[in-house]
Amino acid sequence: MDLQLENRHVLITGGSKGIGLACALGFLKEGARVTLVSRDIANLNRGMQALQQGVPDASSRIAIIAADLSDAHAAAAALDQAEQAGGPVDVLVNSAGAARRTPPAELTPQAWHDAMQAKYFTYIHMMDPMIKRMAQRGRGAIVNVIGAGGKVASPIHLPGGAANAALMLASAGLAAAYGPKGVRVNAVNPGLTATDRLKEGMAADAKLKQISLDEAMRRAHEHLPLRRIAEPEEIANAVVFLASPRASYISGAILAMDGAVTPMV
Repeated sequence: MDLQLENRHVLITGGSKGIGLACALGFLKEGARVTLVSRDIANLNRGMQALQQGVPDASSRIAIIAADLSDAHAAAAALDQAEQAGGPVDVLVNSAGAARRTPPAELTPQAWHDAMQAKYFTYIHMMDPMIKRMAQRGRGAIVNVIGAGGKVASPIHLPGGAANAALMLASAGLAAAYGPKGVRVNAVNPGLTATDRLKEGMAADAKLKQISLDEAMRRAHEHLPLRRIAEPEEIANAVVFLASPRASYISGAILAMDGAVTPMV
């Protein structure tokens, strides 16, 4: 299926690794241009090299910007830089930031603040100026990669889950508010996915349950109806579709991608 993304400008926060990098690869394969935004320039350079290896003819369609998106001014400056260099952004994918997994007995008020800053505000700081520009142009698509922890409370992911739940509400609300302006907003909620962050979460789970990391991983696989953890590319496939004109009447959707581990209507 041609997703009609040829030459579209896609800005991906958290695009240097994990799900964000997998999304970048997916968009490049569809002929889009991508701008990756992340805090660490070394990670960005590694991510760009990986993309160049994955799509050898795409070097001219990749740009990188280092920015700390927990700072609203830095996020706005990164957006300005992206549009000055690559033209108006057609698609925004937010995949930056993650709250630390912490056993409940170790939580502090600061941990809750840190979680909102790390996940919720990094998304909002880019979404707020971006969606207003898209509205002025009368077109645009935003896909937020959030997380299943915002639907079901996990004892080791309470602050992060609260940030995820807030992002889901913001995504749905912005979809309704900006739909009349031609902007679609959707969200994807991955479950366990084979990224660098998975090991951190598994370690926190193992600590809480007083089991080994290997045992925590074994139990996680056993708990999943599909009996395996998702690959980043599988999440990216859904993101790329939702961002594409092929999904032109999908907006305000919150797509669960946990492999049916939480059978909710």
